[in-house]
Amino acid sequence: MQFAEPRMSEYDITIVGGGVVGTTFACALKDSGFRVALIEAEVTSQAVSRAQAYSISLLSSRIFEGLGVWQQICPQVETYKKVRLADSNYPATVQFAPHDIGTETLGYVAEHRVLITALQALLHTCSNVDLFCPAKVVKTEYHSDDAVLEVMLNGEVQQIRSRLVVAADGSRSPLRQQAGIKTFGWQYWQACVVATLKLEAPHDNTAYEWFWHTGPSGILPLPDNRCRIVWTASRSQAEKLLAMNDREFIEAFKQRYGAHFGTPEIEGDRYLFPIQLMHSREYVRSQLALIGDAAHSCHPLGGQGINMGIRDAAALAQVLQTAKKRGEDIASLKVLKRYERWRQWENLIILSITDLLNRTFSNQIFPIVQLRRFSLWFLRNIHPIRSLVFRIMSGLTGRAPQLAQR
Repeated sequence: MQFAEPRMSEYDITIVGGGVVGTTFACALKDSGFRVALIEAEVTSQAVSRAQAYSISLLSSRIFEGLGVWQQICPQVETYKKVRLADSNYPATVQFAPHDIGTETLGYVAEHRVLITALQALLHTCSNVDLFCPAKVVKTEYHSDDAVLEVMLNGEVQQIRSRLVVAADGSRSPLRQQAGIKTFGWQYWQACVVATLKLEAPHDNTAYEWFWHTGPSGILPLPDNRCRIVWTASRSQAEKLLAMNDREFIEAFKQRYGAHFGTPEIEGDRYLFPIQLMHSREYVRSQLALIGDAAHSCHPLGGQGINMGIRDAAALAQVLQTAKKRGEDIASLKVLKRYERWRQWENLIILSITDLLNRTFSNQIFPIVQLRRFSLWFLRNIHPIRSLVFRIMSGLTGRAPQLAQR
């Protein structure tokens, strides 16, 4: 399916990857004067049906508002007005509330279909964007002043010439690998089991983060009194959780989390995915920029991944449009390094925090257990620290893109 018939084979910017981050970036270039191609391998019906849900930070919601899609998204998401942190069965917990950061809510939970449907609807109105879908990049060559991509579309190979290529093609990014951009990171000893539950007791617009010795587990509120659970465990334990029938899984859930949620029902399938930390040593090369998971992957703790990618998209769009107004070469390393300096350090901070929290709270060494419980006491009782921590994790302390300020 194509939202627009390709009118030309020459573009200013070609985006490879039409997920939430890639489509956000394309929409952020609306009315920019750039000729944009968006290449996506997955047909629209598959993309919309993907059973994922995301924690959407306040900054991400402001970016969507700046794009003009938040009014379509907002009625279909759930807000969370409380976040509770707990260290396994330790009775003292930390609770974040909107007054900690001076807002009406702490964040939102949105299902993938809600985000991608709204973004694709906006994409329909972007007269400067051509969508190639389903299509796959089979070869990329970089020259002195442009790049040439060979794209498989409708069984035929078509050439696209582009001044700049933007990789939004996931954590295993072929474009990043072809460019020889090195990464650092590691696979965690954990895996996540993800499920959607229909709750018996009301979720009270509360998000939970429980830290167990097997890893952190998050519970996110969804509309219609449902929730999304991200259950982190060792890989062997995660495989056992996935293999359980629904009744066994619910019993394991109740045993772990008590009777607080009543007896929930499972909606849909459960999924297992491995966890890794990955960070690209470079976000840019001449004529190439990485955004989203192509540049970084983090532990799902706190739901940071999608929000980092949305900020990448808004930041790169701003850098490129500013460069265009100045008459600069948007594909030059000089211009693209501005994006890298903006986003690489901010993302590294989030990656480091999530990694440190996971390692600290998964550790059973007695002095570390005592230290983290003192840290929870500190968070619970010292309001400025509690406020700062949540603002960092919500993206409210770094440089905000102009889209979020409209």
